[in-house]
This record gives sequence, structure tokens and C-alpha cells, in this order.
Amino acid sequence: MRISDLKTKEVINICDCRRLGYVGDVDFDMDTGCLLAIIVPGPGCFCGFLVREKEYVIPFCDIRQVGPDIILVNVDLDKATEKCGI
Repeated sequence: MRISDLKTKEVINICDCRRLGYVGDVDFDMDTGCLLAIIVPGPGCFCGFLVREKEYVIPFCDIRQVGPDIILVNVDLDKATEKCGI
């Protein structure tokens, strides 16, 4: 599977059946070539001129299944790593 294939899949959280969005980027270990996490841009913010304020970094261990159209993850969003960007 290629990174471009991952970017076409929607990420669904099985904890609350919430749609998180589409994969925006991935995090790899350069030494081993292993996938460490997928990064999903958060919702847009109107007051920030439609700039995305957060992104969810979902560790590989939280990915439950990769299907033809979706990726199922098991993430507690309150404890998930969020990166804020300006």
C-alpha cells in the first residue's frame, strides 16, 4: 500500500463512531521504515480564516483495521495527541 492510497481513506473512530477526516500525512521511523502514526487534520476554524488549528496524531497501535474505503481507529480523543498550528 502506498501513502497516496492512505490519503484517500476516511478515518472513523470506533469509540464514538465519529468521522475524524481523511489521512493528511504519516509518520515513519526512518531507520526501520515502520509506520509510527497517521496524522489527520482537525476541523477547520472560521475565526482562524478556515485554517486548521489542530491535527490528530494517531499511533499505529490504535489503528484497528484498514479497509478499502475507511480506516477504523480506537482513540480516546480527549487523550489523543493534538498538535496546534498557527
